[in-house]
Amino acid sequence: MAAGKEFLGVTPPISTAESSEREKEVTITLMDELRRQNTFESEEEAKIREIVLGRLASLVKLFVRKVSISKGLSEAAANAAGGKIFTFGSYRLGVHGPGSDIDTLCVVPKHVSREDFFDVFEPLLREAEGVSEVSGVPEAFVPIIKIKISNIPIDLLMARLALSSIPDDLSLKDDNLLRNLDERCVRSLGGSRVTDEILRLVPNVQVFRDSLRCIKLWAQRRAIYSNVNGFLGGVAWAMLVARICQLYPNAIAGAIVSRFFIIMYQWSWPQPVLLKQIEEGPLQVRVWNPKLYPTDRSHRMPIITPAYPSMCSTHNVTASTQMIMTEEFKKGAEVVDKVIVGSASWSELFTKHDFFHKYRYYLQVIASTGNSDLQIKWSGTVESRIRQLVMKLEYVDSLKIAHPFIKGFDQVSYCLSEDEVRAVAQGEISDAIANRKKEDVEGKEGVNPVYSTTFYIGLAIEPKPAGAVGPRRLDISYPTTEFTKLVKSWEKFDESTMGIVVRHIRSSSLPDNVFDKGERPPKLVQKRSKGAGKSSNISPEAPNKKPRSSQSMSEIPLKATENGGALIPAALSSVMETFDPFPPKNTEDIKTPQLPFGENAAVATGAVGVQ
Repeated sequence: MAAGKEFLGVTPPISTAESSEREKEVTITLMDELRRQNTFESEEEAKIREIVLGRLASLVKLFVRKVSISKGLSEAAANAAGGKIFTFGSYRLGVHGPGSDIDTLCVVPKHVSREDFFDVFEPLLREAEGVSEVSGVPEAFVPIIKIKISNIPIDLLMARLALSSIPDDLSLKDDNLLRNLDERCVRSLGGSRVTDEILRLVPNVQVFRDSLRCIKLWAQRRAIYSNVNGFLGGVAWAMLVARICQLYPNAIAGAIVSRFFIIMYQWSWPQPVLLKQIEEGPLQVRVWNPKLYPTDRSHRMPIITPAYPSMCSTHNVTASTQMIMTEEFKKGAEVVDKVIVGSASWSELFTKHDFFHKYRYYLQVIASTGNSDLQIKWSGTVESRIRQLVMKLEYVDSLKIAHPFIKGFDQVSYCLSEDEVRAVAQGEISDAIANRKKEDVEGKEGVNPVYSTTFYIGLAIEPKPAGAVGPRRLDISYPTTEFTKLVKSWEKFDESTMGIVVRHIRSSSLPDNVFDKGERPPKLVQKRSKGAGKSSNISPEAPNKKPRSSQSMSEIPLKATENGGALIPAALSSVMETFDPFPPKNTEDIKTPQLPFGENAAVATGAVGVQ
C-alpha cells in the first residue's frame, strides 16, 4: 500500500468487498474465452522471446564497447561501460499476445550519443545473425529502430544517462537519473518508468493483467486502440484498468471488466484519471509542468501518467473519437450486463467492428511512393497527421462525426505504363493491376512498382432537415486542402517521389481489401434513372459511376525515378472525386482556398452531394 495511507490511488476504494460467486463464475468463462481468442502465447514462443532479449542485451553491450573504444577509452573502461535493456509496454505488463512486438529501451552511458545509436548500432544490427528488417527512424518524436530477431518484432528506443557506466543492476526508478537529460531521452525513459509505476500501483497484478488483456482485445476488435489516430494507446488503456483495480482492490477479473465499462461510460470527463497524486519534481528537465495537465481544457479525456515527469497520454483525442469511444463504452456495458445475468456470452463483447458498414461516405487518404523503404517513412508521416484532418473536418457544417480507422491498408501495384501509375496513385486499382504479381512482371521492361497506403475516415452526416428538398452539398475543400499542405510541409517531403491524394467515395465503392473474406455485403443492382434531372440519387446502393473531374489524369504530367521506380506526381495531391455525378458547371461560386500547382477549383472543391 502507498506510504501513509491504507489504499492505492488518489481516492479511497469504492468497495473492498470480495467478488460474488457469480462474478467468479464469469471470470472463469472470461479466461476460457480469452484462450479461445488466442490472446496467450505458447510456452515455446515465450522461451524464444527470452532468448531473443538475451541476444539483444549482448548486442547492446557490444555496441557500447565499440563506441567506447572509438572514443579513446581503454579496453578495461570500454568493457566496464556496460549498457542495459529494459522492456516496457504490453510485454512488460504481461499482456502481450502471439506475434506481438517487444518495446525495448537501450540505456547507454554518457559518452554514447544518439548519433552513435543510428550510425553504429543500426549497421551492427544489420550484420548480426538472425536480425532482419532493420529500419531506423531518427527523426521521429521518439527516435526508434525497428528490427526483427528470430521473427520477433522489436521496437528499440535509446536513452543516454549522465553516468560513465551502466551497471547490470541499474534501476530507472530514481527521478534523479533524469537530471540534465535532453527531452528525447526523457521521453524514451518514460515508457519503462510509467510501466513499472503502473504495476506498483495496482493491488493485484494478476487480476490487473487478466482484466487488461480482456479490455485490450475488446478495444482492438472495436477499432478504438490507436493513440496516433485519436483513440487510446496501450498505456492509456492500462491506466484506466489500473484505476478500476484501485477502486475495487479485492475484485477479480470478471468483476473488474464489468465495472470498467459502467464507470467509463459514466465518467465525468474532463476529470483527469490519476493513479497517484501529481507532485512537482525538483528536477530541471525541459518538459511540460505536470501540474498544468488536469486543468488543461484542450484535453478531452485526460489520463495522466504516474511517473515523473507526468504527461497526458490522451492528448490526441478529438471530439469525434471521444464520442465514438463513449458509444463503445455504452455498448460494452450493455453486453457485459447480459453476460453477468447469463443472457449473453463473452464472445459477443469481442465482435468485430462495423466501420466499413457503418457510413455512407468515406474519405480515402492515399500515400504512395515508388520505394518500399521510403513508403514506410512517408506513410507513417501521413498517418501521424490524419488526426489534424479529423479535427479540421469537425468544423464542417452538417458533419456530425469524422471517424478515422485505426490502421492503413498497404498495397504494392506493379504498373506497366504511366497511365497505370496515375490510376494507382489516384486509388483506382483495376482488377488487372490488383491481380498482377511480382513474378508476372519479372524481366519486363518499364515495370514501375507503386507502394501505396490507404487510410479511411468515415463521415457521419446530420439528418436532412424536415421539409428539405433535393441533395445537399458538404464542402470539405478547406480541411482537405489544408491537410495536403500540412503533410507536404514535412521537411523531407519530395514532390517527385511522394504522392498524397485525398478523395471521397461511397460505401459501395470501397475496395475489397478492407473486408474479410465473405464479409462484403452484396451490391444491389438498380436500374439507372432516365434523364439528367433524376441523377441526384446518390444512395450507397446506386450503381457506381465513373468520377468526373475538370482535369483528366492524362493531362497531369508524370515523372520517373532515375532508378526506374515510379514517382507519384505531386500534381495529383489535391485531385478529388465528387459524389455528385453532375457537379455544377459554374465553379466561380465555389469558395475554396488557393490551391497549389494551379489546380482548377472544381477539381479539389470537395463539395459532396449528400442525401
